[in-house]
Amino acid sequence: MKFDVLFGGVSFEHEISIVSAIALKKVLGERIASFIFIDSSHRFYFIPTDCMKSKFFSSGAYKKCTELFLQQGGFCKKGFFGFSPIAPHCVVNLIHGADGEDGSISALLDFYHIPFIGPRIESSVMSFNKAFTKLYANARGVKTLDYEVLTRQDSQVRHLQYPLILKPARLGSSIGVSVVNEEKELDYAMDLAFEYDDSIVVENFKSGIKEYNLAGCKIKQGAEYVFKYSIIEEPSKKELLDFEHKYLDFSRTSQVLKADITPSLENKIKDNFAKLYENAFEGALIRCDFFVIDDEVYLNEINPIPGSMANYLFEDFANVLEDLACNLPKRHSIKVSYNYIEQIHHAKGK
Repeated sequence: MKFDVLFGGVSFEHEISIVSAIALKKVLGERIASFIFIDSSHRFYFIPTDCMKSKFFSSGAYKKCTELFLQQGGFCKKGFFGFSPIAPHCVVNLIHGADGEDGSISALLDFYHIPFIGPRIESSVMSFNKAFTKLYANARGVKTLDYEVLTRQDSQVRHLQYPLILKPARLGSSIGVSVVNEEKELDYAMDLAFEYDDSIVVENFKSGIKEYNLAGCKIKQGAEYVFKYSIIEEPSKKELLDFEHKYLDFSRTSQVLKADITPSLENKIKDNFAKLYENAFEGALIRCDFFVIDDEVYLNEINPIPGSMANYLFEDFANVLEDLACNLPKRHSIKVSYNYIEQIHHAKGK
């Protein structure tokens, strides 16, 4: 099976999406038919495989590549005699942050009837905003830490005790995140977070907390549906996993080790993952990050398009992705009949 990898987008995580696409090139190799880049002007470009290097994008050299356009069923090139489609394949939505995870690209691909791996519109809405994610998780019976939401109009912390952690509500990759130990540090942390978003999620910061990451998806095997899980990872990190340690250090990591946890805790984490995924994230490969406090599992966040698609957590990532591509949700077709309009027309004609 071949894939078209869609990456870039207009987001603070634009560069991370490029890094993810380059990483996927190494993992999937010839299974990738096309790389399709969305630049900061929302233009689509066909990127040759041998040009998939970071400097190619930062230098603007991608603008010399063939521009692509969307038509019903897939992407196409513009020539002297009109538009000609490129061979359609299953699209992997690899756009982190806005555009990719807020539902914009999902809506666009759905509108043009293009099969894709990634979160659908509803699940994007629930997972893109950290405050919405907490409401969703609680409704599904998954615990979350206590929190408050700050806005530019109301930025007073009322109930939580220091130390605090502040996160832009609609941003990932640890961008704009700060730990605040006392009140005099709060204004600076809020200013930093408000640079990226108009809404901030605030939680108590718990030192030494255990954190575990699990990725997976749901596919059909025979007559029943099953979950394909990755290993459960316990990230090796300092107190706050900031942008630099999350991405620059990761490039130097050669191996991810499975967490040394009891079967009971492993089952709890998987059960919570399934509660969040079921009837919501079908068609997507997601990663959920959990906290464990006194043997109780709490959701930290849902990553609907995890960095590098979390391929490093799977023993056979390529086959998992192919299985998922064969089990994408199908939209119900609606037949437009115009019967109602005809009835009105005939009724008025009498």
